[in-house]
Amino acid sequence: MTRLRTFYILVATQIFSLIGSRMTGIAVGFKVFDDTGNTAPLLIAAFFAELPGMVGGTFTGLLADRWDRRRVIMLGDAGQAAGTLLLLITLATGTFELWHLYVAMLIQGIFGTIQGPASSAAITMLVPDPLRDRANGLNEMGFPLAGVVAPVFAGLLYGAVGVSGVIAFDLLTFVTAVAVVARLHIPRPDRSAESDDLGGSFWREMLGGWRYLLTRRALLVTVIYIAFIDFVINGPLELALPYTVSVTGSESTAGVLLGAMSFGALAGAGTIALVGSVRQRMRIILGGYLALGGVFLLLGVVRHPVLLGAALFLVLFPLPLNGALFSSVLQAKTPPDLQGRVFAVTGQMFMLMTPFSFLITGALVDDVLTPAVSRPAWDAVAPLVGRGEGAGMGLLLIGAGLLILAATALVLAYPPLRRLETDLPDYVGEASGAEMVEVHAA
Repeated sequence: MTRLRTFYILVATQIFSLIGSRMTGIAVGFKVFDDTGNTAPLLIAAFFAELPGMVGGTFTGLLADRWDRRRVIMLGDAGQAAGTLLLLITLATGTFELWHLYVAMLIQGIFGTIQGPASSAAITMLVPDPLRDRANGLNEMGFPLAGVVAPVFAGLLYGAVGVSGVIAFDLLTFVTAVAVVARLHIPRPDRSAESDDLGGSFWREMLGGWRYLLTRRALLVTVIYIAFIDFVINGPLELALPYTVSVTGSESTAGVLLGAMSFGALAGAGTIALVGSVRQRMRIILGGYLALGGVFLLLGVVRHPVLLGAALFLVLFPLPLNGALFSSVLQAKTPPDLQGRVFAVTGQMFMLMTPFSFLITGALVDDVLTPAVSRPAWDAVAPLVGRGEGAGMGLLLIGAGLLILAATALVLAYPPLRRLETDLPDYVGEASGAEMVEVHAA
């Protein structure tokens, strides 16, 4: 079995498992909302699912680098299945309580955090550099594809077999993923000189990802910049549902518009998967964020449903595309036996500020911007966003767009970041020859 074929099988099984997990999340959301009438438990559950990634990424990266990555991926699937099984048992026996959901989400978050760095680092050992943009694009398609497919199947199964039936299907996807991955071979990377320099004690090994980035300032600045962009957009993107309902006055129209968002993300990932290898990845990444800032400005101003749909499609289009290209940059610049730690650190930085983005966004909209709509000072911005429903959220979206444009302008003025791909050489190790064999064989 060639390495490329192994990659395609691996990514297909992980997407299949992700669809099952998203279906469970939707079905449990239906169940909890039907029982309580509140959305707060779902937000708390989401917090518990993200908590391990915010605090434990540094440690899980070391696991990905020191253990067999195939086994780490299997452990991640098996552990997430354990959390799902807990939900199924409590629901099937009629003993379900909200704290069971929180524990299950925490378990899934822990094992998802363990699995993530290993999956990203495994791509380097399976896919040669000229094909990695396409491979990362295919990998990025998983989340938006699940966002399109899972709600449909979850709704159908929920009506037919209830929440327990949906969760049982999710368990089947986990079992399938573990069984398939168990038959795959993911080569282990050779020990690199960079890893030896960052090694020694357990703590030095665990902090190797941080130390690697700190000695490569342009790469570190890029990670901080992307983390800031994530902080700016995460909260406003969560306003998509209330914003579209407020502007259009129709839940059904809002549902269609949210579908356009998911298709935008799917199209962005699909574009890089179809195009394949690209040159000057950093230029495309920075250009994508400039476009993102402009689309946020547009999203805050337009009111017609068609224009809103176009803006929502475009607002998610560059995110998976940029994610795929930056993964390729990290894979090219980082020794394979350090990539688990580097991906874990970058993922931790990207996630760390997400809860604060949600809190700040909610406070700004509810306590500052919405009350300000009825005040005389609003006349200064009324020509842009009006005074109707959603005007406060519209102004927030404009502010987010301006912050994205300002941050991108700053990093464009930093020459080492613009020259990152040329100044920081690609890592060349013993795996390179084997990878080139794969290129010619493919």
